[in-house]
Order: sequence, then C-alpha cells, then structure tokens
Amino acid sequence: MNLLYKGIDIMKWDKMGKIYTANGQQAWAYSHAMIPTPELLGNGVIRMYITFCNKQGIGRIGFVDIDAKNPEKVLAISSEPLLDKGQPGCFDENGVVATSIVTLADGKKLLYYVGFELGTKIRYRLLTGLAVSDDGGQSFSRVQRTPVLERSNTELYFRCGPFVLYENQIFRMWYVAGDQWITINGKEMPVYTINYLESKDGVTWGPKGKVCIDIAHKGEHGFGRPYLIKHDGKYKMFYSIRVPNLGYRLGYAESQDGIDWQRKDDEIGLDVSPTGWDSEMVCYSAVIAVNNKYMMFYNGNNFGQTGFGWAEFQEW
Repeated sequence: MNLLYKGIDIMKWDKMGKIYTANGQQAWAYSHAMIPTPELLGNGVIRMYITFCNKQGIGRIGFVDIDAKNPEKVLAISSEPLLDKGQPGCFDENGVVATSIVTLADGKKLLYYVGFELGTKIRYRLLTGLAVSDDGGQSFSRVQRTPVLERSNTELYFRCGPFVLYENQIFRMWYVAGDQWITINGKEMPVYTINYLESKDGVTWGPKGKVCIDIAHKGEHGFGRPYLIKHDGKYKMFYSIRVPNLGYRLGYAESQDGIDWQRKDDEIGLDVSPTGWDSEMVCYSAVIAVNNKYMMFYNGNNFGQTGFGWAEFQEW
C-alpha cells in the first residue's frame, strides 16, 4: 500500500502503539528499553533483545518476548541479564547494547553488541563485541574480552551499531563508524557514517569499511543502527539519522548488492507523533516479516527511555 506524493512512493505505516518500557521493577533494568532487536522464534513468539539501564544509566542486555500475532501482548521478560557489562578496564565496562542477532544452521546464536567506554578528552568510545549462545539463547558468553571491531586509524572512536547477515558462507556487516567529534550548540557531538565489511568467521573483520551511507544533508551528523531486509530483489535498509536539536529521525535506502546504496529518506513514511511516547524522537527501527505482514519495531523519546513500540505495513 504505497501513497504517491510528489512523484515519490511514500510507505504507509500504521502506528500501533507502545509495547513495553522498564518501570523500575528490577535494579539492573530500572529504565529504558533500547534498540529493539527482533528474532522470530518457531513457536509464534518474537524475542526482542533489549538493552535496559540501571539508575546510573549503565546498560545490560535482556529480552522481552511478545506474541507474533498480537505484539502488544508481552509473554515474558528476562529476570536476569543475558549479557552483563564488561569487567573494569574493558571496552564495555560502562554498559552493553545489543544490535544484531544471527542464528546459524547448527543453532548457535551470535549476539553482536556495542560496548561503552567513557573518555577523558572525548566523551566516549563505542566499539563492537560479540557474545555466543549454545543453549538456544538462554545465556550468552563473550567470544573475547576485546572488541571484534577494535578501533583503527580511520575509524578511531566509533565502530559500533552493527547489523550482520550470514549469506553464501560470508558474514556481512553494516555498522556505524567515525573518528571525529564536533561542537554543536556548545556540546561535543559524534560524527559517523554507515560502513560495510565482510568476514569469513564473524569474528575477524578488517580495519576499514566501505562507506554506504554518508552525511549528505545540512544538519545531520551521524546515524543509528542500520537494519536490513531483502525484499523484491533488493536490500532495504532502515536506519536512524541524528539531527541537532531534534535527536533521531528515521531514514531508508535501497541497494541491489548491499554495498552501493541509494538514499530514499523521504519514502520512510514514519515520523514523530503529535503527542505521546514518540512525539520527540523516532529511532532504532527494525523491520521483520511476520504472518505476511511487515512490522517495524522502534524507540521513541530520549533514545528509548519511553520504551519501544511498533507499526504495521501490509504491502509494498
């Protein structure tokens, strides 16, 4: 169901409402429900890998299971973290954020996550780690204590927000990268692009990716976690655009090969609401096909402090 507007096919998403936000019931999951990362399980359940924060704002990864037929129906919530923050001195000592889940043919699950490391001369660094589950996602353990995307000469501060696909025996990653901070309205803000890398084992990646989505418009200075689907013979990417004084808005791009992309941000068709939990910001979108429908899960105001919700799209 596309709406034709000024020669552009605008997607039509129906906002269905908020699903969940933390309410202080658990100390480790006191607030937020950040960066929804869905996995469709075989029993009619969608597992949402979610990052919750404690009172100090330190993130830990848990889950919220929802009904695939009725996503507003919460079935289960993790009582303990699936992945805790890293040990002192490590890149993820100040919190972890899940961004991508890959299930291999043997049932092993790979959870790619972002670690927060606070700086002194810069505000923070964001690098990518990897945890693995051999018990169907009931628990995860780190592959290594160091990042799988370590900082490099050209991607010095940010190698984060990854989305990974396993195709034709190759791991393909789209991620956020950058080596610059700028001052906007008196505040230091990061600058980053969306880049692309490949790996044979999902652990060893190169030091520099090919830029897929670059800064192209006045005001934007970075992007949030990309999320990809394959549809109608194309790769379709949903991502967040960071704009000063507005926070995040959603963006969209298409590609034939997953490497060279055409931005079509005007076609996304989903913006902030007039009031409510997503009236100031929409970000960290993830789109999956469920029951012959496409569902978008996303965060609202203040980077997920107000929780995550969903929108539904019947046709392309």
